[in-house]
Amino acid sequence: MLEVPEKTISPQEYLETEVRSHLRHEYKNGEISEMTGGKPNHNMIVLNLATVLNYALKRKPYRAFVTDQRLWIPDRQIYTYPDVMVIAEPLQLEEGRQDTVVNPLLIAEVLSDSTRGNDCGEKFAAYRTIATFCEYLLLEQDRVEVMHYTKQAENQWLLKEYTQPQATLSLQTIALEITVADLYDKVDLPS
Repeated sequence: MLEVPEKTISPQEYLETEVRSHLRHEYKNGEISEMTGGKPNHNMIVLNLATVLNYALKRKPYRAFVTDQRLWIPDRQIYTYPDVMVIAEPLQLEEGRQDTVVNPLLIAEVLSDSTRGNDCGEKFAAYRTIATFCEYLLLEQDRVEVMHYTKQAENQWLLKEYTQPQATLSLQTIALEITVADLYDKVDLPS
């Protein structure tokens, strides 16, 4: 039996389709996949982190973005929508676009059973190809657990893990301290 390869699309075809779509899709090397909606815990953690960041960054040369902001990773040919990003000003956009950023300093992803492997593996590897990227947060949504990666040198990252609500993590790129309890405020966790 002859296998027919699936049709891949160009980044330009993806963008033309994506700007008209009511749903969000990720693009990776010619293939698109629909992004699913998050659970209440996922959304609450994103909101908590984004709220702390937005308030802390007032009148500072940074911007915080959440789930609807598209990111282009040229080295991997990936368009994606991180849960939270912090970008230093001036904001850098993909050439010829007004809706796609390319220069995040910090990225945060809230993990689920369906995204954990990709967020911790292939996606993190793709993010590391971005020259400005130097801090990564991975937050579990069903338990208190934050994995905080900071770039130490080229190809060298340090991991700190936080599992206690009273712990405080220090974001190095923007000089900000956040308690884990603030990240998990109003998140319904199993007893």
